Amino acid sequence: MNRSLDVVFTFDGLTNSPQLQVALFVIFLGIYIFTILGNGGLIFLTITSPNLQTPMYFFLKHLSIIDMCYTSVIIPRTLLDLFSNQKTISLLACALQFYFYGSYFNTEALLLAAMAYDRYVAICRPLFYHTIMKKQVCYILLCACYSVGFVDVGIHTWNIFTLSFCNVHQISHFFCDAPPILKLSCSDTTVCELVLSVVIGINSSLCVFTIAISYMCISTAILRIKSAKGRQKAFVTCSSHLISVGTLFGTLLYMYMHSNANYLIEQDKVVSVFYTMVIPMVNPIIYSFRNEDVRKAFLKIK
Repeated sequence: MNRSLDVVFTFDGLTNSPQLQVALFVIFLGIYIFTILGNGGLIFLTITSPNLQTPMYFFLKHLSIIDMCYTSVIIPRTLLDLFSNQKTISLLACALQFYFYGSYFNTEALLLAAMAYDRYVAICRPLFYHTIMKKQVCYILLCACYSVGFVDVGIHTWNIFTLSFCNVHQISHFFCDAPPILKLSCSDTTVCELVLSVVIGINSSLCVFTIAISYMCISTAILRIKSAKGRQKAFVTCSSHLISVGTLFGTLLYMYMHSNANYLIEQDKVVSVFYTMVIPMVNPIIYSFRNEDVRKAFLKIK
């Protein structure tokens, strides 16, 4: 991909303090185990429980699969690097890490937009829900999310990792992300940064627009419900999704909609820990504790 395929990068990592390294290792390992068990449990429930065989839980199952995959691209490597003196990674391995982490993250954002549309149909068009959201439509939406997510990040991966890199190969981060990689390039990165910002901006805007329009229609439909119990039930079915949307898109906008000149390394690392590790962990919590159907399905297998 690059003229210098023998380029080897070195991560700065999160900390050089032995005490803090031990603490972070325990915390990150706990987060990873909980993420795998929590999302794996949701996948198991959505496959085995007869009450969870609806489009909503079809998308939730794939949200859990994506969370498990993209956190697995980051955390195992980070755990190894915490106690490694040489936190090195080859150009190809760095490109692959960036590609898969970015693809899964991008696909999750698109999937949340598809889930918003599903909630819109369920609440605003309930009589036609199973006609509109039939299995074929769900698979088409899912394939579109994966295709756009992976193709989009593939373009960014090619643009970034075909640049020429300077003699300094020290990545001021704990994984391969676009801003710290671009800072190491000897090439003019203006076009690359512009493409990155524009494409991410368009994708984010389309997702936010879809979610916003869906929830404007949903809000109008909920306000028309006469019973307070009916309004509460409709709101509860959407609240988990809204929390997931808020956490993911909030961090996405922070990470990529500021200029490369304003890139703050230490602050960026903290935010990166949040969206690569914490969000995948809390999603199963959000959808379990705030979802009566999931709780009932869980109690039946106990």
